[in-house]
Amino acid sequence: MDLMMVILLLAMAAVVVVLALGISNFGKSGRDAALKSNKYMRLRILFQFIAVILIVLYVWLRGQGGQ
Repeated sequence: MDLMMVILLLAMAAVVVVLALGISNFGKSGRDAALKSNKYMRLRILFQFIAVILIVLYVWLRGQGGQ
């Protein structure tokens, strides 16, 4: 497994972890919990963006013959 694939897997794992944290925080009540959930979901969107960019870069590099 090459380094780029490891980075991709770590990026996708980060998305899953932040998603799980955000969902687990939804069950809590109060303003602080709502703000924390909102932060987790914003962080998830950022991590998803980074993961998608890395996936596109990986596919592009593989198409160029780079390994």
